[in-house]
Amino acid sequence: MKFPLVSLTLAAVHGLAMADPAALAPLTPMSPEIAKAEREYFSVTAVPTPEGSPMDVSGLEMLPDGKLAVANRRGEIWMVGNPADAAPLWHRWAHGLHEPMGISWRDGWLWATQRPEVTRMKDSDGDGRADVFQCVGGTWGINGDYHEYAFGSRPDKDGAIWNVLCLTESGSAKSLFRGWAIRVFPDGRSEPIACGIRSPGGIGFAPDGECFYTDNQGPWNGSSSLKHLTIGSFQGHSVSNNSFDIAAKKGISTGAMKKAPAVPKDGSRIDIERKNVEEYVPPAVIFPHAILGQSPTGMCYDASGKFGPFKGQMIVAEQTYSLLQRVYLEKVNGVWQGAAFHFISGFGSGNIAMLMTADGVLYTGGSDRGWGARGGKPYALDRVAFTGKMPFEIHEMRAKPDGFELTFTQPVDPQSAGNPASYNASAWTYIFQLAYGSPEVDKVTPAIVSATVGADKKSVRLVLDKLTKGHVHAISAPGLRSAEGKPLLHATGYYTLNEIPN
Repeated sequence: MKFPLVSLTLAAVHGLAMADPAALAPLTPMSPEIAKAEREYFSVTAVPTPEGSPMDVSGLEMLPDGKLAVANRRGEIWMVGNPADAAPLWHRWAHGLHEPMGISWRDGWLWATQRPEVTRMKDSDGDGRADVFQCVGGTWGINGDYHEYAFGSRPDKDGAIWNVLCLTESGSAKSLFRGWAIRVFPDGRSEPIACGIRSPGGIGFAPDGECFYTDNQGPWNGSSSLKHLTIGSFQGHSVSNNSFDIAAKKGISTGAMKKAPAVPKDGSRIDIERKNVEEYVPPAVIFPHAILGQSPTGMCYDASGKFGPFKGQMIVAEQTYSLLQRVYLEKVNGVWQGAAFHFISGFGSGNIAMLMTADGVLYTGGSDRGWGARGGKPYALDRVAFTGKMPFEIHEMRAKPDGFELTFTQPVDPQSAGNPASYNASAWTYIFQLAYGSPEVDKVTPAIVSATVGADKKSVRLVLDKLTKGHVHAISAPGLRSAEGKPLLHATGYYTLNEIPN
């Protein structure tokens, strides 16, 4: 979340070219033209915010009475009585918090993860203002460094909130449990559950209860990614190991982390270090830097099936590029992996917080303060709704033993879809290193051997001459057309191949 802006051109997407130069080319990702095309399928409406009150959104929650709770980075929580109206009614419900990054409602309380703790609040006298504030828990340190953010989830099945803690100065751990995940239970217990985190931007649960968070490019993170957070896991950044000694001296339990994980070999590769560090869990989906963005943040799912054709898939916010990405996940050989796609661009500011309502309306808001964002506004809150018109998109991208299966939201033209020349493939990985980030390395260019259209005309089985375990595989279909002759709205999927199916 702390990187310079980078302009993108079509050439930036690995030089993927049209199979037929005379054919209609897909629109350039993140261009004004693609944002306009996306609006045909998903409307984006700016929610008016109170004049004179900077609303750099950092948390969103829908309350049982229909009010939208909005937390901001300035330590306030506002209630919006009618967020879908042209003139919504706002009132400030709480203030004086320390940069809350994640709020949720449970049992008559609004819960918030602040920098130093998890807090719960309520309006006990019904005057529209919170008047009871209780510290629930949070055994972690904080020293005033700007980077020591704490991002909190919604409650898990046990009512516990999972919190991911940024490192100090983005690359050191000068306070207890920086770079860790801490689970805070309703009774106040704090359980350290994982370490090796660098710079998270959001955390959330999949419909099946699995937890994921986003981490940003930097030391031991060649590119930003979506990571699977499990109890007892190591997420890659070894500087967090110093909390084992600090906790021991203070007599504080390290919870599920019984011992410090081994330090990965500097300059190695993720696939190699998976074998050397038993607790290490590789990124589920890598977001190629300056292609899919630079600063992934919050996430949400559509459980209603009313947000277009993507029920159950993850929508991930991107702060620097002011957009949303879409992620398809699958578990292969017991490991989570999947593909990321461009989804919706052109938001007002840097997207941070995400909320999907029960009726399939998405709210996203954010800020550019301290980081910069392409949207151009210092803060924004936007509402996204499916227009009812079906986009032509890659719906799912599944790994196969010898390639990938692509499914689509609309029937394809069999001639173009069955032509291997309609597709391009490239693959690469990143150096697993202490240095900041990594270039794309170990590049390969797999050939598309065959393309077989499914009987339903909504899937294509691609056979490649080579799959490389541990690589990001970019599969583009610039020559593919729908049965109606349209190109894909977003023509490329980026699949992180941690495992090749048996």
